[in-house]
Amino acid sequence: MRALVVALGFLTRLPLPRVEVSEHEWAASIRCYPIAGLIVGAIVAAASALGATRDPWLGALAALVSWVALTGALHLDGLSDLADALGAAHGDRARLLRVLAEPQVGSFGVVAITLQLLAKVVLLYALPPGGWWTLPLVAAAARVGPLAWARWLPPLKPGLGATLAKAVRVRDLSGWAALLLAAGMLRPALLTALPLIGLYGWWLKRRLGGINGDAHGAGVELVETGLLVTVVALG
Repeated sequence: MRALVVALGFLTRLPLPRVEVSEHEWAASIRCYPIAGLIVGAIVAAASALGATRDPWLGALAALVSWVALTGALHLDGLSDLADALGAAHGDRARLLRVLAEPQVGSFGVVAITLQLLAKVVLLYALPPGGWWTLPLVAAAARVGPLAWARWLPPLKPGLGATLAKAVRVRDLSGWAALLLAAGMLRPALLTALPLIGLYGWWLKRRLGGINGDAHGAGVELVETGLLVTVVALG
């Protein structure tokens, strides 16, 4: 329970008691990220279902606003920073990493955030009838990604990234992968989470050579959107 509170405190803006933890305990909370995603998704689904009682577009907007508010736009910030770095790099990896470390938001980042929000609200509107119940599973599945990427990819710089890699155990990955496969029995679209996570990790390995917090956040956003596309496509 302590690890879950730490994970929720980092990944969300939910009002939670402040917990003092060591660096090792903070890193170990990554094992609870999918559970945190399940909670976020459940709240988003409730907002979607409530708004949809008045109008489908209102349901989609309520879901999107609650999604962004609950996460504090944490993952969107990562997507923005990664987009700025890729847009400014022009094939120069050193420049890519330098821009990735800068806190400012540039034009590429603004475009990426805008497109991501538009994509999500349209996909939320296009969910099949009763599709709101899939949202907790989508949010949870996307947050399995950071466990895989932390274990698979080297950190771009020393520090907490290296600690995260050591905190993810093989049994954590195999356990969450098994649960994803089980969830796929309820909604086959969720089975695409594993290839999406793998493809994003492969792309990061080739393009960045590793991973950092921004790349983790961007990955969560992209996997969520990819899963929503699949849910809508399969109906």
